[in-house]
Amino acid sequence: MSIEFIFRLIGMVGFAIAGVIWGQDLGISAQASANQGTMSVEQYTFTFGLVGALVGLILTPYFTTRPVRKIKNALSNLSTQNLIATLVGLITGLLIAALLSPPLSQLPSPFGEILPIFGVILFAYLGISIFVMRQSDLFSIFSTIKSGITPSLTKEGIANGRTSDSNTILLDTSVIIDGRIADITRTGFIPGSLLIPRFVLNELQYIADSPDALRRQRGRRGMEVLSSLQKEPTIPVRISDIDVEGVREVDDKLVILARQLRCPILTNDYNLNRVAELQGVSVLNVNELANAVKSVLLPGEIMTVRVIQEGRESGQGVGYMDDGTMVVVENGRDYMDKEILVVVTKVLQTAAGRMIFGKPEENAGS
Repeated sequence: MSIEFIFRLIGMVGFAIAGVIWGQDLGISAQASANQGTMSVEQYTFTFGLVGALVGLILTPYFTTRPVRKIKNALSNLSTQNLIATLVGLITGLLIAALLSPPLSQLPSPFGEILPIFGVILFAYLGISIFVMRQSDLFSIFSTIKSGITPSLTKEGIANGRTSDSNTILLDTSVIIDGRIADITRTGFIPGSLLIPRFVLNELQYIADSPDALRRQRGRRGMEVLSSLQKEPTIPVRISDIDVEGVREVDDKLVILARQLRCPILTNDYNLNRVAELQGVSVLNVNELANAVKSVLLPGEIMTVRVIQEGRESGQGVGYMDDGTMVVVENGRDYMDKEILVVVTKVLQTAAGRMIFGKPEENAGS
């Protein structure tokens, strides 16, 4: 038996009793000026009692269990930092209102009755608003006091772009499967700790158990990458049971969780990247990082390329740099499976990445 059904029964009984009392009073009043066709007291009592029971059965959840459920869902979507800031702001506002109530109540009527109530509402709202807006500064002060760091050192750290608190980075399923995150963490470029929610791990396990051979291979590779990350001493990796209620999609959960924790998402999923940016969530994209660290080449520079396949156009050869950048060599078909010196003639940036065009050094003058 659910709690909502119990409240429906209680509401039905309560409204039925109220309807009986009201119907009885109306019946007695109607009998005082009775006309032909007027209902008796018993009929009034029965009718209003039945209507009251029906109203109580239908409407009770709308002002008992359902508002409580909505408040519970709203509180569950708040981060601990937001919740603490809200409670502290409310208490502070109520204390200020309590201190101001005695002098305000001495004012002439009607101000003496209205202003204390208005002050409670106003200062409670201001306290919550101010503490929620400035929660990051307040918590940084508390953490500074707790860790014993002097304000001068804290200001110096902020000026240098450092904070005393370690950063948390959420990991997406795609970036775990991709595998490059393991190599990036070994370089030490990622600060703080990596947080992997349980629902991301469940999705990774689901992919690893897929009947499709390719998906199964990708999922198992992600499991291996995750195992190597946990063994890496450079950066801590945490798997948390934290979840977002009322949301089914993993990407939506990650975005909501990143907003609550005020931390970025590490991914290479283009769609998740766009959705997160639209909602004001910071994103660390591995593909953008890879493009940013690729070698910068200008027309006229010379590079060594091994031609490994034919190009689309007649006589073209194709090779690749160490970072995966495609190099299209004019008249490169004659140098298949050979390493040659290539003079860069053009660099083209496309949506898929960067392409470099060149020709063999011995033909550069032609």
